[in-house]
Amino acid sequence: MTKTNLEPVAEPRPARRRRLWLAVAVLVPLLGAAGFAGLRLAGPLPAPQVIQAVPQMYVIPGTPPILPWPSDGQAVLEVEGLGGLGSSGGSKPVPIASVTKVMTAYLILRDHPMRVNEDGPTLTVSADEAAAYPDQFARGESLVQVEAGEVLTERQALQALLLPSANNMAYILARWDAGSRPAFVAKMNRAAADLGMAHSHYTDPSGLEATTVSTAADQVTLARAAMEFPVMAQIVAMKQATLPVAGVVKNVNSLLGENGIVGVKTGNTDQAGGCLVFAADLGVNGHPIKVIGAVLGPGPEMQDAFTAARRLMEIGSTVVHEYRAVHAGQLVATVRGPLGRSTTLVASDDLDVLGWPGLTYRLDTHATVPDKIAAAVGVGTLKLTADNTAVSTDVQTTGALIPPGWWERIAHR
Repeated sequence: MTKTNLEPVAEPRPARRRRLWLAVAVLVPLLGAAGFAGLRLAGPLPAPQVIQAVPQMYVIPGTPPILPWPSDGQAVLEVEGLGGLGSSGGSKPVPIASVTKVMTAYLILRDHPMRVNEDGPTLTVSADEAAAYPDQFARGESLVQVEAGEVLTERQALQALLLPSANNMAYILARWDAGSRPAFVAKMNRAAADLGMAHSHYTDPSGLEATTVSTAADQVTLARAAMEFPVMAQIVAMKQATLPVAGVVKNVNSLLGENGIVGVKTGNTDQAGGCLVFAADLGVNGHPIKVIGAVLGPGPEMQDAFTAARRLMEIGSTVVHEYRAVHAGQLVATVRGPLGRSTTLVASDDLDVLGWPGLTYRLDTHATVPDKIAAAVGVGTLKLTADNTAVSTDVQTTGALIPPGWWERIAHR
């Protein structure tokens, strides 16, 4: 028997190369697909986008109110926090008479603050100030009787300034606060600039000088700031007060108590005519509101200013009402989630606003929605703003927002 040696036969090189290329052809797409899927899964999902569905502005429906503006002089009426009801007479600076004393009182209370149950520091009437009384009286100035050495509290001095409108008390307070009348007048003008009263210029603390000028709009700005002092609001609403030497002095504002009027200051000179800055405390469905106005020179007499203000307030005190701006369940915004996912946001509660026909509120949706959230979950607020007043309600999802699964993320183009 013959023994045969079997040697392995080498595979032809072309066959090995074909299998290698086949493996590469299969593995490369698989590795590419795996890498692509990994990138899709590893990359962050875009944050849901909130798109407001309600209009950006809400205008209270109806015909805007028409107020009986005086035919002469200037007038302005506004509802604090909501904006102006209108104006008449332009914005040329005019003499303002004793309305000037609102700025005098504002500075005294700003620089010497006190609480409503306090009398404040004391001041003493000088011999020169007492001696000036006869000449001031002869000129027809509004005054309170004073004596040299008389001691008054800050509260009493402000009562004398604001109720009977005493010019001599304006001069006494100016000296007490700033050391001299010119120094106090300089402070008055700095304060006016700080308050944005661009059309006002003061030359004296009483308003006797016709060179002290302002506008109705500027005086409303000042009255708004002055009435923020509780003591100011308390004093101008008083019918009378008792002073050490002068005795009982009465408030010359005859409109107190009418249509909610609680102040603020009268004024009358030949150059200024009748002037009045006034404020009224009103209520609408349990919501307190303050109306502030000014009439400058509607006629030569103080009574002309009273009449003009009364007519304005007879209408102005009735124009503010409550309106339903947004209903509970009302669509507020849509939410676009990643890969076509979506839901909507609705108001959680009714939203009512104060105002009058024609008043405009701005609507802003403030919401942050995660990529996964259940239905009926609060995610932010809907805010309505007019002037310095803002009201808001919560907004919530109507349906769940679920992020896409891994296969959707891979398959999505």
